Amino acid sequence: MVNFAPGGPGIEARWTSSAKTGVGSVLSPNSRVWFTLSHGILNEIYYPRVDQACTRDQGLVITDGQQMWDEKRDLDHKVELMDRFVPAFELTGTAPDGSFRIIKRIVTDPKRDVVLQRILFEDLKPELGRKYKLFALLAPHLVNRGANNTGWTGDFKGQQMLFASGGVSALAFAASVPWRRASVGFVGTSDSWQDLSKHKQMTWEYDRAENGNIGLTGEIDLEACKGEFTLAIGFGRLPEEAAHRTRASLHDGFYTAFDTYAETWREWHKNLQPLDRTGAETRLDPYRVSASVIRAHEATTFTGGYIASLAIPWGFAKGDDDLGGYHLVWPRDLCETAGALAAIGAKDEVRNVLLYLQTVQEADGHWPQNMWLDGSPYWSGLQMDECAFPILILDMARREGALRPGDMEDFMSMALKAASFVVKFGPVTGQDRWEEDGGYSPFTLAVEIAALLAAADLFDLSGYHAQAAYARETADTWNDHIERWTYAADTELAKSLGIDGYYVRISPIEESDAASPVDGFVAIKNRPVDDNDNHRASMIVSPDALALVRFGLRKATDKRIVDTVKVIDHLLKVDMPQGPGWRRYNFDGYGEHGDGAPFDGTGIGRVWPLLSGERGHYELMAGNVNAATELLEMMEKSANEGALISEQVWDEKDIPERDLIFGRPSGSAMPLVWAHGEYVKLLRSLRDGKVFDLPPQTEERYLKNQLVSVNFSWRFNN
Repeated sequence: MVNFAPGGPGIEARWTSSAKTGVGSVLSPNSRVWFTLSHGILNEIYYPRVDQACTRDQGLVITDGQQMWDEKRDLDHKVELMDRFVPAFELTGTAPDGSFRIIKRIVTDPKRDVVLQRILFEDLKPELGRKYKLFALLAPHLVNRGANNTGWTGDFKGQQMLFASGGVSALAFAASVPWRRASVGFVGTSDSWQDLSKHKQMTWEYDRAENGNIGLTGEIDLEACKGEFTLAIGFGRLPEEAAHRTRASLHDGFYTAFDTYAETWREWHKNLQPLDRTGAETRLDPYRVSASVIRAHEATTFTGGYIASLAIPWGFAKGDDDLGGYHLVWPRDLCETAGALAAIGAKDEVRNVLLYLQTVQEADGHWPQNMWLDGSPYWSGLQMDECAFPILILDMARREGALRPGDMEDFMSMALKAASFVVKFGPVTGQDRWEEDGGYSPFTLAVEIAALLAAADLFDLSGYHAQAAYARETADTWNDHIERWTYAADTELAKSLGIDGYYVRISPIEESDAASPVDGFVAIKNRPVDDNDNHRASMIVSPDALALVRFGLRKATDKRIVDTVKVIDHLLKVDMPQGPGWRRYNFDGYGEHGDGAPFDGTGIGRVWPLLSGERGHYELMAGNVNAATELLEMMEKSANEGALISEQVWDEKDIPERDLIFGRPSGSAMPLVWAHGEYVKLLRSLRDGKVFDLPPQTEERYLKNQLVSVNFSWRFNN
């Protein structure tokens, strides 16, 4: 008779912390699983695609009959790489009183869809006479949802396992030694964490929990395994398929898997640019970690598709309604990733990104705001920088020798359609790169103009000379009007700082009652209802203006740029222990609230480490090499103990009860692939003594030759 768990469907499902300390996956098409780590335990596992999370977390609970220790909450944690070139991790959790220690080593099986953990439990003070019991708890979230999961106890060919199914996937959870006891239950009501916290031992044993937020638990037989064992979590379309992979992986063994896993990564790193800064003796070398983080976010079955992050920002406060998190493809982030791959010398991967972009390009030439790996749009915004960036990556790939014979002819259709879309619908954008407002954005304008000039060179190489001429004429016209659209002069802010003017963050399409776009009003998003007023565009400033230098449209010494830097620093700069950081723009609302509560649609924007990388590139172009190097170090020092760089860092006084420490990562996405990409690009730029991704076309045309347009390109939106 089946013993059904009571209390269904359990409490409302939530994801887990976005503060990852490690991410990993094998470079093998035979394994389609990715894992994340946080607070000393395994977090989300993704299967069969890197945009589909299938677990919330898996951790251990320890009891001695009198006391309970939750591995995640109660132990002191340390994370290390098993090899500096390999995202395989050793996690050490130690009891606060030093009485016991847990050492975990974690990899994925290169042959199968399985995550393996080799675990050692050590009683460090046997004189205390404690009789420890160890329990492995797993929270399935199949697929991208914590609700409507079903779990049960069972076996496969006589081997005890715990199972779960949901959506179109299933998982099997087993140990290298038989479970002493096993149970499934509903989270918050009948799961084993509730049982163990109340009774300090396992008193509930349920066979099945249907259609809810569930937890699986197996007790480890410490005597039988002498404290050392392997846990395996395998996946499949059917429970039997998952069980087969799990059992086969356990038979093959952890170290067999590790040897192959490690070799694939070492081989890949061997061919990268030698940009290391810290020496071979340091396993957490920020360059090698960044390279691995970037590559680990690629989809095995959608070659060239890279998601933004294996994290859900403020995941502990997010439920099933946040289906995508950051495990989606943003074309902008993807192109920034491709630029980073080019910078580290991963040429094949750059070409694969182009093939992916070519495949998911829409018929009219644009790319979705963001999308699932198969190209299905998630949000519906239109961001013109995302439509122009792929052209720049194609030209970069050509210059870096990442293309194969015949590639240019194949990619020309993509470039023609993309350039056509930019010409038709630019220069204004439906949304800026922060996905909040439409209009004339200095960042978007810089990308559009540079992309049109790059496209013109590509067109000339392929014999499309008329299209090339038109693209250059359009770029020249738009370049000439950047100041008319985005430069504010003689404002009160300018007068207070003793400058003539500055570039604004974004200005709306000209309004009938506005003298110029910068006199229009911009609606600031993510602010409380009583603070969601429109602000005049001339009063909103962003580091985005530095893109005019980064993409070769204005000199770093241009007085308008220098004055804008003064305004940026006045309004947005925050001095922190690791160095200066910058917020996205004044009045930004994307970040924790003032009391540290997680972003919930409103909040206060925080410092973004990637903006320090962008500022470093500006300083390099201005000839300030030391300042650029210091900003690189700021990014390194902003990383966590796993050398991962977050989307944002906390920029106010410490709030320890919320794990918010001044200058340390906030609750936003970590790692952010874009941030790691900016870091490695700055490494390459500093080594080369020049900005790696500066388009040569704009530099030659506007900085050296100072060409101006002889035409005016009319548009309905201009």
